[in-house]
Amino acid sequence: MQSKTFEDWELPAEILAGVKSLGWENPTPVQLDAIPLGREGNNVIGQAMTGSGKTGAFGIPILENADVNGTLQALILCPTRELAQQVRVELEQLQGGKGLTILSVYGGTDIEKQAKKLDAGVEVIVGTPGRVMDMSKRGHIDLSSPSMLTLDEADRMLDMGFMPDIMWVVERMTGRQQTMLFSATFPQEILDAAGEFMQEHSFVQMGDAELDLPPVKLFSIIIGRANKLWALGRILIRQQESDGQTIVFTNTKRMVDMIVERLGKHRIEAVGLHGDMAQNKREKIMDIFRENKAKTIVATDVAARGLDVEGVTVVVNYDVPNDSDSFIHRMGRTGRAGREGEAWTFISRDDIPQMSRIQGTYDLDIEQVETPELPEGVERDPVRYREDYSESADVFGMIPLTFNVGSSHGASKLSIHNFLLSTVRMDELTVGKIHIGEDESEVNIHTSKVGYVIDGVKGKELFGQPLSASPA
Repeated sequence: MQSKTFEDWELPAEILAGVKSLGWENPTPVQLDAIPLGREGNNVIGQAMTGSGKTGAFGIPILENADVNGTLQALILCPTRELAQQVRVELEQLQGGKGLTILSVYGGTDIEKQAKKLDAGVEVIVGTPGRVMDMSKRGHIDLSSPSMLTLDEADRMLDMGFMPDIMWVVERMTGRQQTMLFSATFPQEILDAAGEFMQEHSFVQMGDAELDLPPVKLFSIIIGRANKLWALGRILIRQQESDGQTIVFTNTKRMVDMIVERLGKHRIEAVGLHGDMAQNKREKIMDIFRENKAKTIVATDVAARGLDVEGVTVVVNYDVPNDSDSFIHRMGRTGRAGREGEAWTFISRDDIPQMSRIQGTYDLDIEQVETPELPEGVERDPVRYREDYSESADVFGMIPLTFNVGSSHGASKLSIHNFLLSTVRMDELTVGKIHIGEDESEVNIHTSKVGYVIDGVKGKELFGQPLSASPA
C-alpha cells in the first residue's frame, strides 16, 4: 500500500509549494491524523513532541483557513521566545507565497516596535502568554478577533507557571471557534483546563516509538570551553576529507559570529546564520549552503529551522541546547536521504545536568568519546590546543598542584608560599591551602596562574632540589 503524500490532500498551491520547500513528502503520523481534523475546523488535542512534525500538524490548517485581510485570525501560544521564533519561521516557509503577515510576540524585545507592527495589521500571532496578555492590555491585540487558537507544548507552559495567563487569554477570545492543543505529556491540570474550554474534541496520539529519529550516531566529548574550538577544528578537518557538509549549533548569535571569525583566522571557511541578519541575507546564505558552495555553517536553532540539506553528514552541538526538543531538532538536520549522520556534543562540567536530562527524556544512546585523532597525513591541528584547568577547579577556582619537595627536603608551608610569590608574579590570594608531605607537597593555585606556576618553577631549585610542578 502506497503511503499518503501531502499532494493527496489537494492543499492550496502556495502551501503545497511551502511544504515542498521544506523537503516534506509524506506526513508524519501526527500530521496524518491532525491535519484533516484541523482543516475541517475541529478541536484537536494532540500528544506529540518535537521531531513528530507537530508545527505542520497545526500550522497547515491555520495557514489554509486564514485570509490576507489585515485582521488577526489565529493565535499560537508557546512557552519560550525561542520556540515562538522557530514556529513563526516554519510557518513563514509553510505558507509559500500566500502573503499572510505572521508575527512573533514575546518579552525581551522593544515594546514600541512590536506595537507598531501589531497596529499595522497581522493575520497570525505566535507568542508567549505573558507578552500576548501584556500587548492585549495595552490595546495592540484584540483577543476577540481570532477564531483559531493553538497551545503548543502545553505541559512546558504548565511547568513554567503560564496556565493563569493562558486562561486569561482564552477567556477573552470570544470569537474563538477552533482550539488545537499539543503536549508531550498530559498532567491533570492540562486535562482539566482543556475540559473547560474545548468540551468537544478529537484526540490524536503519537506514541514514543513513532518519534522519527534519523540514522545518526551520537557522540559526546567532555571538554572545557577553552578547547571547544580545538575539538571543532579536528572534526571539521576530518569532514574536509569527505563530501559531507557540517552544521555547527550554538545557543547565541554572538557565538555564531565569534566562531566564524575564529575559524577564519585558522583558515577554516564557515558561514554564519542567525536571527539578527536581514531576511534576504539569511536566504542567500541558506542558498549557498544548500547548493554546497559552503561546507560548514554555524547557526542558532531559530535560524536553522527548515535548513533541510541532504548533504549534511555531521552536526556539532558547540553548546548543549537549552531544552530536549532542540537537541532532537538539531540531530534531525543530518542522516538524510539514506546517509548515516553523526551528531557531536561538546559537554563542559556545567552542562552535565542538562545533558543528562536530554538523554533521559528520549532514552538516547550517546557514546562518550575522546576528541577524534587527526586524519592520516595531517600533522598539525588547525586550532592549537590550550592548557585548560578550569574543568578541574573547585568552586573557588583552585587547582591542586604537586611539587616534588617535602619535609624531608626541609620544606615548610611558609617557605613554599614565599618562594612562589617571589618566583612567579602573582597575588597572594592566588595561592591557597598548602599540604606538606614527606617527599612531595600539594599546593592549591588559582586556575588563572596554574600555567604560570608550572612554567615558572622549571629550572629553579628549592632546598637544593630541582623543582617541578604538575596537576595533582
